[in-house]
Amino acid sequence: MSLWTLFALMLLAGIGPLFATHTFDQQSLNLGATPPSWEHWMGTDTLGRDLLARILVGARISFLVGFAATFVSLVIGVIWGGLAGYCGGKIDSLMMRIADALYALPFIIFIILLTVVFGRHLLLLFLAIGAVEWLTMARVVRGQVAQVRQAEFVLNLKGFGFSHFRILFLHILPNILGPIVAYTTLTIPSVMLLEAFLSYLGLGVQAPMSSWGSLMASGVEGMEEYPWLLWFPALGLGLTLMSLHFLGEGLRDYLDPKKKQELLL
Repeated sequence: MSLWTLFALMLLAGIGPLFATHTFDQQSLNLGATPPSWEHWMGTDTLGRDLLARILVGARISFLVGFAATFVSLVIGVIWGGLAGYCGGKIDSLMMRIADALYALPFIIFIILLTVVFGRHLLLLFLAIGAVEWLTMARVVRGQVAQVRQAEFVLNLKGFGFSHFRILFLHILPNILGPIVAYTTLTIPSVMLLEAFLSYLGLGVQAPMSSWGSLMASGVEGMEEYPWLLWFPALGLGLTLMSLHFLGEGLRDYLDPKKKQELLL
């Protein structure tokens, strides 16, 4: 069910704007903020822009930021955590102390510095968020690899002369795929919420483009007078969060070798 819900939301984000009767940046200042009607199914914002059109376009941006930044954090986190957990000893201690030091740095300052140096760009947002989120992924992977590296099959592979690269990336990491996939699905909504926070501070998606985060930030400002400006983007983000959560739980059980063995028995 969660997979179909997520698929439906992504489908709406992909093709929904093509069939919308209004464009996301079409303003009607005389109209202003109006509640849902037959003309505007989800109402309009304070500038008279159709909220449905902006939510559909915002869904594209939110999914794009979520998946792209998560991919960046996944690549960096798996490589860093995998190497730290497999090497162990002083190398592990040094690599994780570096990660701890980066954890202590305020990520907002890091993102502001990137924005000042390279300017505001959507690609920069992917890299900046991914460069922050990989730290937790590295810890998760490091802990899993540290447990598996002492397994009997790993010792046998070393005895047969397999290279460390092959053992780590072709044998150990596939055995911890379940936790990696599960945490990845939890990272996507975390990234979306982080993007919402950055948009609220003016460091995220820039107008006239929109994301669910920026729409919710705008909706919070006028939630007492125009509650629909917050309800609808929050509903889309909430459904996405729940779908990814349940999908992650299901994938973790499916990809867990112990769970598979229990089902077979």
